[in-house]
Amino acid sequence: MLGWFDENLVSILNGFAIGALLFVLAVGLSIVFGMMDVLNLAHGAFFLVGSYLAVNFVAGDSWGGFLAALGVAALVGLLAGGALSGMTEPLARRPVLDQALLTLGISLVVAEVLSIVYGNDVRSVSPPPGLDTSVDVAGSAYPAYRLMLIGVGLVLALAVWLVVERTSVGALVRASVADREMVSAMGIDNRKVKVAVLGIGSMLATVAGVLAAPVYGARPGLDETILLLALVVVVIGGLGSIRGALIGALVIGQVESLGRALLPDVASFILFGTLALVLIVRPRGLFAGKVAHS
Repeated sequence: MLGWFDENLVSILNGFAIGALLFVLAVGLSIVFGMMDVLNLAHGAFFLVGSYLAVNFVAGDSWGGFLAALGVAALVGLLAGGALSGMTEPLARRPVLDQALLTLGISLVVAEVLSIVYGNDVRSVSPPPGLDTSVDVAGSAYPAYRLMLIGVGLVLALAVWLVVERTSVGALVRASVADREMVSAMGIDNRKVKVAVLGIGSMLATVAGVLAAPVYGARPGLDETILLLALVVVVIGGLGSIRGALIGALVIGQVESLGRALLPDVASFILFGTLALVLIVRPRGLFAGKVAHS
């Protein structure tokens, strides 16, 4: 067993790094859908916007460019979330499928615009200075940047959990989910809460795109691949659950990494087989939170 672990250490670490990225992306999707009842299929397109922002700002090895990309991506994500809230508001009382079709259309438009502007070639992004090297981990060389991603994912998981579960802002969001009418009766505008949650969720998507750029680069079609993985994470973890998003992301990260390393021909079957198994045992996901109802 120990020998197998040593042989596959790099793949296991890759699984944690992929899981960290998927968590940053999926936690926003999970909160927006699970708490605000908005199925945002443009989430992957927002991720791709972040990746191309990294292409624009990170010229060579530069911390300044990388941090600028993160800042601009955060702002773009907040604005995109606000705009998305306004577009989905007229559909609030209609079936979720209507919102899904709207956000899918937005996703297709954004992806096409990015393809026109940047072309169809894969654009690579260099990690910041100091993180563009490899470090020794139990005798194996491993990229320092991917280790940083694992740390960022864990820190962000703790930060999001603290905000949602231990602050007045989080209490307001949970109250809006549990009883929107009562929150409105207290003089709080539920629409503002929805705008804030959608903004933060979209911001997490664009920031995840920047963080992922040194690993995946930026290319057409990446938005669809990453959205599919994020949806699998959300379904496995359970809607509206931060803990579920983290556990689901780590599970899918390992399935994706080890599956492609050990059984590349059936990796996709293993991925969706894991999803099917979880749905059979726990139809609402491993840690389903409270879901909003219109």
